Amino acid sequence: MISSVSDYILGLRIFTSVSKAKKKYYFILSLLINLGILGFFKYYNFFIQSFSELLEVVGLNPNIHTLSIILPVGISFYTFQTLSYSIDIYRGRMKPTKDFLSFLAFVSFFPQLVAGPIERASNLLPQFHKIRKFSYEYGRVGMKLILWGFFKKVCIADNLSGQVDIIFQSYESLGALDLMIGALFFAFQIYCDFSGYSDMAIGLGKLFGFDLMTNFKYPYFSENIGEFWRRWHISLSSWFRDYVFIPLGGSIGTKLFRIRNLIIVFTVSGLWHGANWTFIFWGFLNSIYYLPSLFIRFQSESKIRRYVSICATFFFTCLAWIFFRSPTISDAFQYIVHVFENQLILTGSYQFEFTLLLPFILFEWLGKKQIVPIMNLKLPFIWRYSTYLLLIFIIIFFGAFNEQSFIYFQF
Repeated sequence: MISSVSDYILGLRIFTSVSKAKKKYYFILSLLINLGILGFFKYYNFFIQSFSELLEVVGLNPNIHTLSIILPVGISFYTFQTLSYSIDIYRGRMKPTKDFLSFLAFVSFFPQLVAGPIERASNLLPQFHKIRKFSYEYGRVGMKLILWGFFKKVCIADNLSGQVDIIFQSYESLGALDLMIGALFFAFQIYCDFSGYSDMAIGLGKLFGFDLMTNFKYPYFSENIGEFWRRWHISLSSWFRDYVFIPLGGSIGTKLFRIRNLIIVFTVSGLWHGANWTFIFWGFLNSIYYLPSLFIRFQSESKIRRYVSICATFFFTCLAWIFFRSPTISDAFQYIVHVFENQLILTGSYQFEFTLLLPFILFEWLGKKQIVPIMNLKLPFIWRYSTYLLLIFIIIFFGAFNEQSFIYFQF
């Protein structure tokens, strides 16, 4: 509420101020309030603990206490959403709203409040001023998005989560094949968990007559890391592009300058995900992956090369996910070491998970030109609705209804 009220008032002050100095003053004040609240709730203990560990390295024994802070759900998402409002007003790209209720609705719009997509005020805010009328087409699209998103969450992500937890907790004693499967399963767990939420959020928005931005475009079918980040969590990657990367200079300047900008953006993006060095390293690692995309234009000349590129990109993405999932950077490196050191055997049983996962991957591949694979099935009426009913039955009989929260709720 503090963030919402301050951004509403400061947005008006930024717009009405005549002098550039006052505009800048109110803009900086907005940044400090938003980032200060986010920093305290999400990063205070992290930086205190890191500083304490640094002092211990140099031989000091500090008596530093942390705080028992309850992290507000979705704070990273709605903080960035309101920041975009202040930034766009300061840049002269939009006018502030004088309707306080509409602004509060923009900040707290429940479908995408806690895990995105991170909406821009220029897209979402004007929609609150429109008269709401039920649209059959919006309802049809919305229900399909909700159905597919719910299927991804409870049938794929939640069924994989149990095996992922076991493998990452017991990586020292499992076979190398188990560890490879653990990385594979987590890649699809986090994808189906997060994109499933996004699909349902966008679908709910459609039911209310709202257009929310697409957040995922089949990222695991990307041919390089640059393309992956244009398909994964699009609302966040485009936010960092527009509000951090381009202001830093973007791709203009020397190679060293561009590399610096890229590393800063990805490292900060990693920190946005959580108060842990694993997330920071994950972001840094992705910046290293991304570097060739700055200087080389990738274009597959044949289908074989394209498929090889997709598999290679997916492999390196899974490698990075190990750092994202592990509790510490040391655990992540140990996990990777054990992939090569442990026996090349399979100690677990994963038939059920693969029975769900492999058809899902195939279905996504065949429907990758649609928003979601079931959006425009080119089938006769009876077969089309039989597919929808089949999905519902799979959800009912094979869904994992174990109160598994969405992974990105913690961010």
